[in-house]
Parts: sequence; structure tokens; C-alpha cells
Amino acid sequence: MTSPVRAYVGLGANLGNAQATLRTVLHELAATPGIVACRPSGFYRTAPVDAAGPDFINAVAAIDTTLAPLALLDALQALENRHGRLRPYKNAPRTLDLDLLLYGDTAMDTPRLTLPHPRMHQRAFVLAPLGELAPALVLPQGPLQTLLARLADQPIERLPD
Repeated sequence: MTSPVRAYVGLGANLGNAQATLRTVLHELAATPGIVACRPSGFYRTAPVDAAGPDFINAVAAIDTTLAPLALLDALQALENRHGRLRPYKNAPRTLDLDLLLYGDTAMDTPRLTLPHPRMHQRAFVLAPLGELAPALVLPQGPLQTLLARLADQPIERLPD
């Protein structure tokens, strides 16, 4: 058996009961074959970025997985589809959005997947929950806490547990 790799997945939703959807998906992630551990951050409310629509509920999950990066992406997209994810246009409101942010120290750039996620350092809704799980994390652009401090103009609200 392959040793598990620590990966981080961004979760977001802004259609339907977003908090209930994310809670359900976290349980489904934990039960996915090849995922041996799943630890979520708290939930955050944020306005959509480069889009219209209701506020998003966002979180990040730290997972330990034996799945390869593209197999993990397939599992994430299957969960999105199960929850009615549609992609009518770029940045459309969504019932569920799952982004593979980091997969160990893997760096890759393919038509289907770029790791680390190419825009996560620009998004408080990713860095704030990621910082709960891995406060000392250093991304290619610099220390997570330094990057998050640069995004102080992006409103974000930590929701009660």
C-alpha cells in the first residue's frame, strides 16, 4: 500500500443550503475510498470573487490520501456532480465547488490540473481556512500568514461552529 499524502481541498457553495451541503460533503470525502483521514477547517462566509450571486460558504479540508492527484481530482468532480454542480459559465453560482489546492509537495501543470492551485494565494476565502489547519505552511509565493495579511481588503467572516 502506498503511504498517504497530505492534500488540501477547498470547499465552497453559494446555492441551496450551502452549510448543510458542505457538512454532507465532508462526510462523503471522509468515506471516499483512498481517503484515510479528513480534517475540516471552520466555515467562512465571503462575497463572490469576480462573480455575482449570493455569498459563499467556504472551508478547507486537510486529507490524507493514497489516491494519485488526478484520481483525487476525479473523486472530487464526482462529488460535485452528485451535488448538482453545473458549469454554465465561468464563476457561475454553484451548489458545490471542490478545488484541489495542494497535494504534498507535488508541482504539476496539465490541462486538467495545476498544483499548487494557481490562484489560492490571491484568495482570503482559501488562505484563512487553510491557515487554521496549517498556520506555518509556506506556499510558492511565500508564508501563508504573510500572504493572508496582504488580503486584508477581502471581507471574510468566520462562522460559529
